[in-house]
Amino acid sequence: MVQLIIDDKKIEVPEGITVLRAAEMAGIRIPTLCDHKELTPYGGCRLCIVEVQGWRVPMASCTLPVSEGMVVKTQTEILKKSRNFILSMFFSERNHFCPFCQVSGGDCELQNAAYDEKMTHWPMQPGWNNFVVDTSHPYFVLDNNRCILCRRCVRACAEVTGNFTLSVAERGAASTIVADIDVPLGESSCVKCGACVQVCPTGALIDRTSAYQGLQENVSEIKSVCVGCSVGCGITLKVRDNRIVRIEGDWQGAVNRGAMCEHGRYHPMIESRTRIKSPLMRKNGALESVSWEEALGAVAEKLKPLAGDAHNGVAAIASTRLPLEVLSAFKELFADGLKSGLVTSTEEGMTTQAVSALAEKIGAFEGRLDVLRNADVVLCVGANIAKSHMVAGFMVKRARPHGMRIISVDPEKNEMDELANIALKNKPGSDLALIEGLKAVIVKEGLGRAALQMENVDTVIAEAVEKAGVSAESLTEAARTLAHSVSPVILFGKGLTAQRDPQLVEALLGLATLVGAVDSERVGLLSLKGEANSQAAAQLQLESQFALNGHQAVFAAIGDDYVSKKLAERVSKAPYLVVQAAYESELTEKADVVLPVAIWAEQEGHYINLDGRMQKTVKAIEAPAGVRENQAVLAELARQLDVPLNGDWQTAAHTRKSSVALN
Repeated sequence: MVQLIIDDKKIEVPEGITVLRAAEMAGIRIPTLCDHKELTPYGGCRLCIVEVQGWRVPMASCTLPVSEGMVVKTQTEILKKSRNFILSMFFSERNHFCPFCQVSGGDCELQNAAYDEKMTHWPMQPGWNNFVVDTSHPYFVLDNNRCILCRRCVRACAEVTGNFTLSVAERGAASTIVADIDVPLGESSCVKCGACVQVCPTGALIDRTSAYQGLQENVSEIKSVCVGCSVGCGITLKVRDNRIVRIEGDWQGAVNRGAMCEHGRYHPMIESRTRIKSPLMRKNGALESVSWEEALGAVAEKLKPLAGDAHNGVAAIASTRLPLEVLSAFKELFADGLKSGLVTSTEEGMTTQAVSALAEKIGAFEGRLDVLRNADVVLCVGANIAKSHMVAGFMVKRARPHGMRIISVDPEKNEMDELANIALKNKPGSDLALIEGLKAVIVKEGLGRAALQMENVDTVIAEAVEKAGVSAESLTEAARTLAHSVSPVILFGKGLTAQRDPQLVEALLGLATLVGAVDSERVGLLSLKGEANSQAAAQLQLESQFALNGHQAVFAAIGDDYVSKKLAERVSKAPYLVVQAAYESELTEKADVVLPVAIWAEQEGHYINLDGRMQKTVKAIEAPAGVRENQAVLAELARQLDVPLNGDWQTAAHTRKSSVALN
């Protein structure tokens, strides 16, 4: 710890932090513009200058480390004059006529800084360039006329997302934020994560979906969890008048620490599907609006005679976007209550079945996403983390400049191939041979960190080369890179798990153990799962393949999920179809009864993310009149079918052995 004095206040702070952070810990405010707690200190705006006793000139507190006995002043007359001059320079350099800016009135940090310094005008004659506003991006606008060149967006693009799209071009008054080699944002390498917009302190980056929808003081902040995929990012919902104005990454999020992807930040904001707002029932060949009592009564009357018929009764399928409480009630109702022999999820165990099968034998064997933060080599097998589970991909991408090496194994086109140091394009179905080949090379060259007896290693290597269709040189290079790493991590995704072969997962675990990715101190093996609650569905054993075979009725609890054409075709073959959904789809068009339900933001519930974290989503807005929550619909249907629901979803989630440690 270090002791110092700031504005006559004696404080003790951890060694190594900056004066700015020390002041914050002591409740002392120092103005700043370029600083952001989650980004590397830059020291560009100079607004945070302080006087240090014994030092000749003021210093930027955001980059100044504390030292023992340091005496700091933050509000002297000299500092106030300097800050006033700095702000005057900012205002005169670009077009900062505040009444015309969408963040004016409390959301602009530049404007707020001026008010804090008691500025009502700036004394310098404005003289700015009229920069062209870039409107090419689908989600946000770049206006360099509002930019103060704090480089927060540049740093966020690099440090939060790892994409390095943004940079600064030209010099002096002509300096601008550009994408790639100065191409329009909409044509650049931008991955549409929106981190740059979230950290921008002015109106230089304007979010199309939330512009003029409400200033910070007019919205409510609700922390929740993204249900876009199984990563489970912490998010902050900005709500006004029962409407989500914008979605931002939660900097305190345990999984993502502020990072978000396009799917979580923008897709919910541009939802264009038609909402179902009242129960529908097919009468005379057409769907007609009916009361909840009539709709549920009709469903109960149809399903009750089918109870107990495991083969030809009711088939039930539920979305893995639904909360754990809903999935548990769904299983209780149809598997335990109606004794259906076909109760599953929309993923049908594609991402979890093989993993769960191995967990049944040996218990938890997967690690946490956190291992990516210190990994020096990452092996991705059948996982396109540049397209799906993108925040996991960001963790990998932002570590590349610091020496992380990437090995990509995927027969399909994979965006990670461009970033990978080694890309093995093996033949479809050859993953097992390739994994065994990697192990054989390591054993042959004596590079393993764990004992492994393997006979005929040359034969195994030759078979791997032949079956996988990769060269012996690339196979050897990948094996050596993995074996020589200090903190290796192996990620695998749907490209591997969709084969539903537990032997594949076991072979991958063997490789991870051999190279030290899995040992007594760390677990660097992780599957990416699928949708938000695919791990919960696995815990409830909702992993069967959905194959109708004489079933008289199908109950599809879709929630707000998208319906694939393949699922719609299979389910529509049922003689009687009930769909519990929030939006119109090809499936609801073919249904006999449609039950309208809440979307993700209109209900609360628990989700188990890909590395076993139990997280709770929060109800942020009210559902339209006539729409019920998913769990309430199942509970009422169960009551009419005389099926008791105990509601003990916690026990249900922990009954089966999990591949990840649940907490």
